[in-house]
Formats: sequence, structure tokens, C-alpha cells
Amino acid sequence: MIYKTSLALGSKMKDTKILSYIKAVLANMPKSWLSLTTHRLDIYEEKLAKTQFLDQFETLYSNNTSDSSALTNLPTAYDYIRLGHPLSCVLEWAIAHLNNLKPQSVISFSSETAPILAVLRKNSLDNKNTQIIYTGELPDYFDGEVLRNVYGYRFDLKQVEKSEEIPAFKGSTIFISESAEIGSLNLSPVSMAIGIDFFISLIPSLGSILVVNGEANDSYISEIQHVRRRETIAMTPADCLTALQSLVGNSSVDPKKNYLDEGDKKSVLDSIKAITGTNIKPLVASSGLSIQYAIMMGLIHDAQENHKDKAIKFIVPPNCYGGTNDQARRVAACLDNVEVVDLAVDGGNDMVQSIDLVLDQIAKQNAIPYIIAEIPTNPRVEVPDLINLKAVLSKVRHSSTGEIAVDPVFILDQTFCPNVQFLSENGILSTVRAISYASGSKFPSGGECTAGYCVANKEAEALMGKIELHLRLCDNEATALQMEILARQLPSMNQRIQDAYQNTREFVNFIKETLPTAKINFVSEELAQEGFTPSVFSLDLPTKGNTDEEKEAHKRALNLKLINLMITEIPNESKFCVSYGQLKGCYWTIPATSTQGTTKEGDKDYIVRASLSPNMDLELHKKVFLKFVGQI
Repeated sequence: MIYKTSLALGSKMKDTKILSYIKAVLANMPKSWLSLTTHRLDIYEEKLAKTQFLDQFETLYSNNTSDSSALTNLPTAYDYIRLGHPLSCVLEWAIAHLNNLKPQSVISFSSETAPILAVLRKNSLDNKNTQIIYTGELPDYFDGEVLRNVYGYRFDLKQVEKSEEIPAFKGSTIFISESAEIGSLNLSPVSMAIGIDFFISLIPSLGSILVVNGEANDSYISEIQHVRRRETIAMTPADCLTALQSLVGNSSVDPKKNYLDEGDKKSVLDSIKAITGTNIKPLVASSGLSIQYAIMMGLIHDAQENHKDKAIKFIVPPNCYGGTNDQARRVAACLDNVEVVDLAVDGGNDMVQSIDLVLDQIAKQNAIPYIIAEIPTNPRVEVPDLINLKAVLSKVRHSSTGEIAVDPVFILDQTFCPNVQFLSENGILSTVRAISYASGSKFPSGGECTAGYCVANKEAEALMGKIELHLRLCDNEATALQMEILARQLPSMNQRIQDAYQNTREFVNFIKETLPTAKINFVSEELAQEGFTPSVFSLDLPTKGNTDEEKEAHKRALNLKLINLMITEIPNESKFCVSYGQLKGCYWTIPATSTQGTTKEGDKDYIVRASLSPNMDLELHKKVFLKFVGQI
């Protein structure tokens, strides 16, 4: 059943002005608003994400300015569209203004269930009751029992015909309705008076809009946005554009326009199988972290069924990609029997030895070990001894009471080298339980969308059903457009990887010659022969000073000097950005202040990380780097 809500949208004059302005913005918006997955960090302040963009957007609206140059000069809304982007901000701003709300109270999702889970997560941590009120039927993928038993969430479910029937409740009340009318919210005086805390409007084929109602619930806003940041994604740029066009045209969204093309799906799945050398059906999600979340929750679900009452340990490098690190700890924070165990893998630590030691400790505790690791590591670009890794993962261990310990599952983030067939029938990890995944915003799509995927080997095949269940429960499967982009881009991925590697190897060799005192982290020629051909390297610049503090400060200043020179001298190609695997250009970042944003300070890497593409002016980059060397 579709339940359509209606609302007299304030002053007609105000509404007309807003809608006319949005229409002009859509006509003049920069193309990058629709096409970029990452944005420049030099025009982005994380602590002012969204607000800085909206403050200046509000000024443009007040002055009725909507020309392309003004819109292009707006500061970056978020550094990565998984978290939000200009079009999601504009959509949320418009809905807020049309309904007399604060823009920060309106949050869009590509998922229909993620906003519900975001509220449930905070209330679970705060030990607060929740009632979910809905009209019609809940989506098939909303499974209350799984949310209670696996996620540990507690809530009451009630179906009503209209909002006036909602009973008083001590705790939070979520009201869910489905509507094809963008911006139409059930904010009548009656519903406001009976204490609805969160309105979730489900928009067929596009996702959902969540409204946080009342100042008493303002503390939820950042927590809900963090769920969007780590466990799902914002409504995509293409879908936000559809929503905005529907809003200004006063028309309903046609869900048939977003139906997944079966030809695209088959092409994507076939490409992933061919690239990874696996035969088990891959799973494709809205982002790399979306698939990682499904993996984590699926494994927890499996452990609860097959190893009841045993503790679950996620073994995670403390300096790995910040999203991975943060998400793992967020999952552990919600469940009493789940814990994160640090795994030292970089900067002089040997991954294999660390895994061996940690697995021995976990075996003695008779707990369940799940290892999340990147190969090559980020940002040091190190590859462990794979023969020894296989041996350590295959070792039979025993608990302190002599019981055979549960064997580990190796969860491999191979975003840096998605072409290596770790899990194929003859792959190095074919005989141990292993799952690999990759972020789609990197090489799989060439930076055109965020969709990610995962595959399993035969030893881990039994786990994929649970992973798929949680991917669907969170409504985090890839969108139709994301699948279309992957269908177009995946066939050329391996060639792009090889071409980008050649550029990177040549640039690394040039840096070795021109600045031999710098420490470069990159794969050896021997590893490249084995198929490890990343196009990213990290650079420890030579420094000076009388104390460790002075040396560190000087090095950090040099990092920024190099990056600023590159992006200033080569603005059309060099970007201050976290990206990787793009179709063209060169991307520079400092992991400590970008990808490791939520990592503990002592584990951060204040070094330069460069990512090269297959299509760039390498000779010009060499020339500018040589200029940098002459200035230090």
C-alpha cells in the first residue's frame, strides 16, 4: 500500500520563490555535482561539512544568484559523496525550507531502512525505548527479529491508519510513510503534538528522507549522519537530481525508471567473477563500506547460529583505512560479545607474525576470529609473505581447555589491487575461509560511482547467504545506475590498472633519482611480477631539525609544500584528494588528515600519499617535482 501524505506548504509566495530558485540552480549547476565521487580537500573543512556549503548557498538564494560560476565557487559540501554532496544538501535544504525546518534536521539516504537503523542504534546505546509506527506494510527486507537478535536493537512495531492513532510512548517514536511526492511530509499540528520524534518518508526507487523533529532530538543529528557516513550512503547525486526535478515540477517519481537492468547485472557479476577468478555469485553494494558492513553483520549472524555464546573478535589494523577502523569499532560498541583486537601490520611490523600471535591468543579464549586486512597495506603499500600467511591462517589451534578452536575468516580489502586472484581455485587463499571486497569508487568504476562488491572462495561460500541477507536488510544493494556504470567500466579495469602502475613505477623511479634521501613505500619489481601492481605510493620526505618535534613539524610543512605546488602548477590534473583508481589525473593526500580521520592520533601517518592514473601528463609531474626538490 502507498500512503501519500499531504501538507499545505507554508506561504505560497515563499514556496514559489524557493522552487523557482531550485529550478534555476538545476539548470546552471556544475557538471561535477553529478559526476564526482570525491572532491578537493583544499577547499573542504570537515568540521564545517554541509553547513559551510549551505551558509553560502543560502546567501546566493537571498541574492537570487544562481549562475554557474557562483555555484562552482561554493565550498565542498562533503569530501566524498557517500557522506553527502552538493545535490543532497540542496535537496535537504529545499525540503527543510518548504516545511519550516532547519536544514540539518533533514537527512537523505539511498537506503530505506538505514535511517530506521540509525535511530535504533543511538537508542540502543542510550538504553532508550523506541516505537516504530508505520502505515500500510513494511518493506519485505525489514526483518524485526533479525534486528532484535543480531543487531541487539529493541523496539515496538505498530501499524496505524493515520498519525492521529499513534499512542503516547515513553521513548522515541519513529513514523514511517511511503510517498512518491518529494517534500510532502506529515507535519500536521496533530502529529507534532502527539510526539513524533522522527519522520521517515520512503520514496520508491530513490531511498528515503528522514526528518529529526524538535530541538529535544537535535543530539541525534550527528549520530544519524555518522551512520550515513559509515554503514550506508547518502541518496546518490543522480537520485537527488531526480528528486529535485520532481519537487520543482510538482510531479511524482516513476519507480520504473530506476529498475535494475538484468543485462547490466549479468555483465557486472560476470566481470567480477572473471577478475577475481571465483565462481560463487558476487554481491554488489552501494559502497565499499556498505558491503563491509554486510560482511561484518553477516558473520556475526552466522556466529550466533553456529557458535552460540562464543565471543567474536574482529582483528583490525589500527592504522588501516579510517572507515574500516571506525565501522568495526562502531559494530563492537553495539554488541556485548563483539570486540575489536588491534593488528600491527605496518611500519616495521610483520602482518603474518602479528596474525599468528593474535590468533593464538583468541584460540586460547575459545573465541571466533574474523580478520580484516588490506593487501597491499594502506598507506605503506606493503605485501606480506603470502605463503606464510596461508600457513598461519591454516594452522589448527586449540583453546586453553584443549578444544579445537574455530578457524578464522580472512576478510581481505583488496581495493589497491583488485586484479589479484587471491580466492581463485588455485589462488594463495583458496584453502582457507576468505572473503574479499573492493571499493567501487576506485578502479571498478574509475571514480564514477561508489558501488563496491565482495566475493568468497569455496571455503567461505556458506557465509555468503547471511552477508546477502544483511545487505538487503540494510537496503544497501547497488542502485540501477551504479550497476550500469560498473557494467561499462569493469571490462577495462585490469588494463587501466596496468597502465596506471606503469606511470607510478616511472614516477617512483624518477623520485628515487632526484630525491634519494626520501623514503618511498611502494611494491618491489618482484611483487609486481607476481601481479601486485598498485598505482599508489607513499613518500616520507627528508627532514631536518634539532629535536624530534622540529623534524616532524618540518616534514609536515614539506608535505603541504609539495602537494600545494603540484595542485597549483598542474590544476587540471593534480588534485588534493583522497581518490584512487580514477580515469585521469594524479591525486595527493596526507592519510593522517584524510583517510585516517577517525584513527587514533598515535596510529596516524603524516606522510604524502600519491595516486596516479593511466591518463596523465607524467613528464609535467616530473618537472614540477624537480622544481620542488630545488626548493628544499
